Amino acid sequence: MIEKNHPPIKYGNTGVLIINLGTPDSTNWFDIRKYLKEFLSDKRVIEANPLFWQIILNLFILNFRPSKTAKAYKEIWMKDENISPLL
Repeated sequence: MIEKNHPPIKYGNTGVLIINLGTPDSTNWFDIRKYLKEFLSDKRVIEANPLFWQIILNLFILNFRPSKTAKAYKEIWMKDENISPLL
């Protein structure tokens, strides 16, 4: 949805912006869940009906996804410094 005061958008060229929106504090389930909740609650990340999305996020994603995400983070985690390489 474009706001009323937004400048006109010139279509034709497509770009991809890759940015780091954060990282969990550790690889444990609760830290991963906290990170996912913050990240996936951002309206700029998920452009869906907020009420509908919060139901899906809290009932399904935040109960099942942290385990899989924690496993992936454990593979790349910098154990010597105890930090994420994305930090």
